Amino acid sequence: VQIMWRYLEQQSFPMTEAQYLDHLNVIGGYISAWEGDDQVRQFIAQTSDRPRIGVAVSIPIELGERSSEWIMDR
Repeated sequence: VQIMWRYLEQQSFPMTEAQYLDHLNVIGGYISAWEGDDQVRQFIAQTSDRPRIGVAVSIPIELGERSSEWIMDR
């Protein structure tokens, strides 16, 4: 998962508050489906990295045996 800083009240922000909250719920749903909730919480608690303009924070999620459900072979 990559987290990129964007400011909700910034004029160029492309979503309304309701759209943004819906988007966060969708992302949270994916993380839960991957059973990555605890991994994300632990990473956030332990990292000193913070998202900032133009720089994303990458949060690795170990999918385990379920990885074939989410990652396509090319």
